[in-house]
Amino acid sequence: MLTGKVKWFNGEKGYGFITRDDGEKDVFVHYSAIIGSGFKSLKEGDVVEFEVVQGDKGPQAKDVQAKA
Repeated sequence: MLTGKVKWFNGEKGYGFITRDDGEKDVFVHYSAIIGSGFKSLKEGDVVEFEVVQGDKGPQAKDVQAKA
């Protein structure tokens, strides 16, 4: 699992970007990649854990969850 902080997330459009702690390029995150039930959203500055997979338009986060 990688860690990072939410750079920004648009709750209306359901996507945003995570700044990776390892210094690699920011990664795209879609609301469908967020683990949890109910309304799935992230807030700017949230610390998260995630995996990176290759999506249609490049790397994207999956299995995103808030780090306790």
